[in-house]
Amino acid sequence: MLVGIARERRAGERRVAATPETVGQFIRLGLQVTIERGAGVASGYPDAAYAAAGAVVAKTLGAGKLDVLCHVGPLSPATAARLKRGAITVGFASPSTELRTVRALADAGVTAFALELVPRISRAQSMDALSSQALVSGYRAVLEAAMRFPRFFPLYMTAAGTIPPARVLVLGAGVAGLQAIGTAKRLGARVAANDIRAASAEEVTSMGGTFINLDLDAAADAAGGYARELSADRGVRQRQLLAPHVAAADVLITTAAIPGRAAPLLVTTEMVAGMHAGSVIVDLAAESGGNVEGVIAGTDTAVPTANGDGVVTLVGLADAPSTMAADASRLYAKNVANLLALMITDGQLAPDFSDEVLAGACLTRDGSVLHAPTAEALEASAPKPATPKPATPKTAPQKAAAPKRAAPKTAAPTKTTRRPAPNETAPTQTPPKEVD
Repeated sequence: MLVGIARERRAGERRVAATPETVGQFIRLGLQVTIERGAGVASGYPDAAYAAAGAVVAKTLGAGKLDVLCHVGPLSPATAARLKRGAITVGFASPSTELRTVRALADAGVTAFALELVPRISRAQSMDALSSQALVSGYRAVLEAAMRFPRFFPLYMTAAGTIPPARVLVLGAGVAGLQAIGTAKRLGARVAANDIRAASAEEVTSMGGTFINLDLDAAADAAGGYARELSADRGVRQRQLLAPHVAAADVLITTAAIPGRAAPLLVTTEMVAGMHAGSVIVDLAAESGGNVEGVIAGTDTAVPTANGDGVVTLVGLADAPSTMAADASRLYAKNVANLLALMITDGQLAPDFSDEVLAGACLTRDGSVLHAPTAEALEASAPKPATPKPATPKTAPQKAAAPKRAAPKTAAPTKTTRRPAPNETAPTQTPPKEVD
């Protein structure tokens, strides 16, 4: 069975789907591995290291010959169409935004496993790529904020005076948020955090942060440990309650995201303008719409403060794991290898779809899209057949009216009133036009 490791084509993507360590794991499972030349260079893994682990380094992969294709970013529709029927793909698929690729995978008869869909259960933790990459993102977000913040993070007491610690506020206490809390705390900042899930208070405290309870009177826990989106009125109330905490923060890091949907709006432009001059905001959800109004993925935006004394720097952090490609790839490659190991029996691919992990992660199979929300989105996006216009009935041509004959001259008029002849049409008046 031939496993191919692709070189990522998307701009800015520096990660790779396998490391020399996981190539060795594949070899021990009885698989053959081919890696595209230069696939791991940006992550610090040279071709020679893969060759030493037992992989064949090839100039091109030849997608049509592969039994398994491992990748990081979503495949292009063209690549999906070149895969052979029955081939397996493992990687991020972004099914909510890459509908054309999902359709191409289904049409090609490919069995695609999307790492975003791996169930969040204890047995699948070693395959949870969302969590492993969020760990990297949360850590990186604090470093990006610290590099832009014009002050120290920790408290310093010196002969020249005391420097107070920076006040960091983290919104969203999932894996990325908890890592951001821990990293900011290790840098010496005073950290507070908020999350709408009831279970988050204890987790925030365990990382050394102070939990902010907004008293929204609504549990927002959803399946798999995710948060569900608040209703519109509760979202407004949430922003109102967050406003004074945002205004008091020196650094704000937002991490709230709902898989497959646009990120919830947590901070408005007015709230940003209420912060101190020199404050920094890092929005980790910028690529899915952003938690902060006006954020642009991959761009730093200067937002003037309300009192006009300076600006707040709004950072739309894009593809944060790629900024730390070596360790991000190390974690991601293990997620891929552990999921693929579930499908291998005696060196042969034999996925057991009664396994809840494989069944939950499977996006397409045998020409069908198995993930219900994606299938519904594809159906909704399909072009509707044009409705034929009803035929306009043809009307028979009307004969031209015969010209009226002049009335014959008569003798001198009498005092009687003339009546129309039996075959003569009485004159009619044109009705007035209606005015709108």
